Order: sequence, then C-alpha cells, then structure tokens
Amino acid sequence: MGAARALLRWRPEDLAKAASVSVLTVNAVEAQKGPLPQTATTRALADAVAAAGVLLFGEGPVDGGLGVRLIAKPSATIDVNEAETVQYREFLENDAPPGVGG
Repeated sequence: MGAARALLRWRPEDLAKAASVSVLTVNAVEAQKGPLPQTATTRALADAVAAAGVLLFGEGPVDGGLGVRLIAKPSATIDVNEAETVQYREFLENDAPPGVGG
C-alpha cells in the first residue's frame, strides 16, 4: 500500500481521507508484510488508490509477484486535435540514403 501511495505522491493522511479510514489504520496496513488480508478496510484502501489511478496486483498473471502499477484514469483522454499538432520540417524530409528502411 505504501508503494501505491508513493506513486500518487500521497501522504498517509491523503490515503486515509480517500478511503475513509484513520491514519493509524493506513500505517498498520502498510506495516504488514506480504499479501494483504481480504477485509473491508483493505478493500476500501485498494478502492481508493484504484480510483486515483493505481493498480494493485498480487500473485498470478503478472510476473514478479506483488506490486503496483500506475494506470490511466478511465476519464483520461488523449488530445488528437490535428490543427494544433506541431510538425517540424526536418522530420518531414527523408534525408536517409536510398535503400535504408525506417
């Protein structure tokens, strides 16, 4: 849980507020080693970091065991406005010799 909090740049107080638990609870959960037990408290903490864009994963399809990964929020969008795309002339001209792929 500490790694997830670090990815978000949250203090224990921020996670406690987002999960509606106490700071002491956050500290106690972060002090645990290994997989977290499946409780209402750990689910609230996991839901809070997931809502903020962090994926928690355990043993299974992800190699390497327990971990966290920063993911895009479902509300994130990619700006594809071509009218505002910057094109630099030197990248538009082919300056490679004939026969060179790329």
